[in-house]
Parts: sequence; C-alpha cells; structure tokens
Amino acid sequence: MPHPRGRPFCAPLLAIVLGFDNSRIIETHDAISALSALAHESRLRAFRLLVRAGPEGISAGEIATQLDVAPPTLSFHLAHLVRAGLVDSRREGRSVLYALRVGGIRELVEFITEDCCQGRPELCASEDALAQDCAPTRPARA
Repeated sequence: MPHPRGRPFCAPLLAIVLGFDNSRIIETHDAISALSALAHESRLRAFRLLVRAGPEGISAGEIATQLDVAPPTLSFHLAHLVRAGLVDSRREGRSVLYALRVGGIRELVEFITEDCCQGRPELCASEDALAQDCAPTRPARA
C-alpha cells in the first residue's frame, strides 16, 4: 500500500497505520511530547494496559489497581498521556474511563516512519512478504 504522502511504509508498521487519517499531520513538537509521555515506566505501563483494554477503555480505579499505583500518582500520569494526545478520557457516572486514542498513535507512527525504508520500496512489502523473505531457506522435500 502506498504511503499517504507517496512514500512507502515499513512492513511491521503497516498494519498499525492502515487507514491513516491525514487530516492532522503531527508536528515535531507533538511527536516529542508523545514520545516523552511514553518515556516513563508508569505511563508506559498504563499505556500498554489501555492498548490491551481496547476502545471501551478502563476506569482510572481499575488502572490503579492493576498497576498498583496510588490514584493521585496515576491521575498525574494519565493526564500526561491525555495532553500528549495518546489517550482520551470520558466520564461515565462517577468514574472516569480512559481509552487509547488510536488517531494519536497513528499520527505518531506515521511521523516516525515518514522516511522509512530509505526509498527502497522492496523493503516495505506486506508483512506476509516480509515474513517469507526473512524465513530461513529450506530445500523442498520430494
């Protein structure tokens, strides 16, 4: 699949970026903010938990319990992820639910992979083609 800007994607990231909405191109400052947000153990653990939770999200209390983090500390870290555009929050009754902001992740991955593969489209084949290319060559059995 061609890159939205005419450049190819690298195969391992292709599945993440498929369907990328080019309506908001991430700026360098935004990418630094997002990467900085992920560069902390507690935030990265929370982010990974939210990835596993899926689009429905998970309550702040459940995140605190699963990660064994004090609620005020967790609130600080989740706010950092929200400001970085990686996570969304919404109130449901008395709970605040947090969920991965897929668009933010796509924007970050697109920014990081913008110049991927050094202009060599054969390196950016589908994941199946890449797996086949990387598999050890074995002689065919008769």
